[in-house]
Amino acid sequence: MDLQELFCLVNDFLIARDYTENTAMYISLIVNCIAVGIIAFLIDYVIRRLLIALAHRIAPKTKNNFDDFLIKNKLPQNLAHVIPILFIEQVSPFLFVDFPDFQHGFLIAIDIFLVILVIRVIRSILNSLRDFLKTLNAFKDKPIDSYIQVFMIFVWMVGIILSFSILTGKSIIAFVTTLGALSAVILLIFRDTILGFVASIQVAVNDMVRIGDWITMEKYGADGDVVEINLATVKVQNFDKTITTIPTYALISDSFKNWRGMNDSGGRRIKRAIIIKAQSIHYLSIEEIEELKKIQLISEYVTNRQEDISTFNTTHAADKSLLINGRNLTNIGVFRKYVESYLENHPAINKDMTIMSRQLAQTPKGIPLEIYAFSQDKVWKNYEYIMGDIFDHLLAAVPYFNLEIYELNMDTSKS
Repeated sequence: MDLQELFCLVNDFLIARDYTENTAMYISLIVNCIAVGIIAFLIDYVIRRLLIALAHRIAPKTKNNFDDFLIKNKLPQNLAHVIPILFIEQVSPFLFVDFPDFQHGFLIAIDIFLVILVIRVIRSILNSLRDFLKTLNAFKDKPIDSYIQVFMIFVWMVGIILSFSILTGKSIIAFVTTLGALSAVILLIFRDTILGFVASIQVAVNDMVRIGDWITMEKYGADGDVVEINLATVKVQNFDKTITTIPTYALISDSFKNWRGMNDSGGRRIKRAIIIKAQSIHYLSIEEIEELKKIQLISEYVTNRQEDISTFNTTHAADKSLLINGRNLTNIGVFRKYVESYLENHPAINKDMTIMSRQLAQTPKGIPLEIYAFSQDKVWKNYEYIMGDIFDHLLAAVPYFNLEIYELNMDTSKS
């Protein structure tokens, strides 16, 4: 006995129970729909359990974890839903044999639902591909989300076109032609999406930003690591753990600083100045020079420089009754050399990169003596510790050269 005979028997039974023919048809329709729904649910349940069990048995035996992501993104469940829908579509002519108008609408709804199910299957595959590629070293820092979103937008557009074609009964070509006339409106609606897509391609091709890069973008208040790049936005986790969202196309339209070059190099730059009070700068006397020779890092330098200067002054008959005559050592010059020697001997400083102690232009506050070097350790916490350790020592060393550090006097009390 096939399904059509079964539906007819139900209808004949209801007529035999003294129901009118119309009433019997409606009750028969309801009963048959319930029966088909129960059968479809059981088919869905059985197939879903079978597919999930089969997937869990096969997945551990494969070499890669792509199938694990297929399970995680519910591909077996989505595939299982397709078969019951096809079953309902096949039996619908028998269900609605007495209701042709209703059958037509029902089949349209079933076809649209099938389109949605296919889209869900494709989405599961694309999401699995995205998750799988993110596990590969070659794609970890690439904007995979952007490309997956573009594919999904294309899939949804095709799905919407198919759905409208099914709903209206018009051909796909006619529908696409209509969309062509509305292209200006479509471009306006999807402006950010299109800009984001173009920006994502340019960012990837030009290798401007990768996931994990530290970027600074003052316009958007971003200063931290890039954690996600998708079609519309770039998410940056700032160092205070807040999240800043930047439009993807802003990466090619606005300026920003990417610190990847620092991370890829051999060190992180230290660039900070000590401000020396101008009044404390003077020529060194013989007594002061002899005292500075006791400092091991510059003992040889001071000795050699003193000999060179003495030879020059003797040759040129300089009158040393005044220190200004001839050549002389200054306390700030010797201190500058000490700073440079200290940096060159510091174990945390990269010796292959620039090491310099330079005097900057005079300011109303004094003479800035800038330290320019690169720490070997680029981790923020360790970098700050190294820089603090260097300046702790240098600030404590300043008085040994009879120099003073500028400090703003905030005492406003009257004498």
